[in-house]
Amino acid sequence: MIPRIPSLLFCLLLFGATATAATVDTIQVPSTVMGKDYKAVVILPDSYKTEGGAHPVLYLLHGGLGHFDDWILKLPEPAMLTRLADENHLIIVMPEGEWFSYYLDSPVLEDSQFETYITQEVIGTIDRRYKTIARREGRVVTGLSMGGYGSLYLSARHPDLFCAAGSMSGALNPDMAGWNLPPQATEDVGRSFARILGPKEGGREVYREANVLSYADSMQANDVALIFDCGVDDFLIEPNRELHRRLVFNGTPHDYSERPGGHSWPYWSNSLPYHVLFFRKVLETNGSLRPRN
Repeated sequence: MIPRIPSLLFCLLLFGATATAATVDTIQVPSTVMGKDYKAVVILPDSYKTEGGAHPVLYLLHGGLGHFDDWILKLPEPAMLTRLADENHLIIVMPEGEWFSYYLDSPVLEDSQFETYITQEVIGTIDRRYKTIARREGRVVTGLSMGGYGSLYLSARHPDLFCAAGSMSGALNPDMAGWNLPPQATEDVGRSFARILGPKEGGREVYREANVLSYADSMQANDVALIFDCGVDDFLIEPNRELHRRLVFNGTPHDYSERPGGHSWPYWSNSLPYHVLFFRKVLETNGSLRPRN
């Protein structure tokens, strides 16, 4: 498994020393479909203990070449997640997505079935273990880069599970059209996509089905509230602009923004509170959160 627990434990001790009353835990979420054991970080807000009752859940997905504890270990403001959980009465769950799964069910690798893992095994485990609002009105999802892709991909394909979805610097299209990377990086990432999707040559339908841009019309019809953004200096800005254009064209309500910055933790640290505020308003509207006084 992933040799990062000492760092995570150090970070949890750091959280314990802060003023926040949220609880941070690491749990096992095994996968039957892949025959593997994975971990997830779960943050319970103080209101979970003091007020009781079912709480809404934010699923927060990590990026490529990352792991389940990235959001805990790499944010410039270490206590941001516990603060956001407490202020917004949210359970925050950070599941494992491995280095380059793209949160989809690979047609090539039997042991990389992360669409099924997240939508069935992770959500099922969280709903059984914690007092959650175990329906779409109480679930939201967002993430960075590969996790932004995963958030929009999973919510487009499973609108019965989420009432809102977001993406920060999303790597939205595995065909890599519009990605502004150096030639060697383009070749390396292309090989990684071929590993989980098969060769692009002759696999046009597979790549089309994996492309978030292909789901613009589904997004129009499925009533999932959408927020996504990208830094103006990010190598992924053009695919994000293209999704925005398609949603404007078909009349899908969404919140899209561009801000200064690139593909970096300072950018995502700035972006995440906007996503949480957007989700809070959605959850308040559908009755899953009490409006702020």
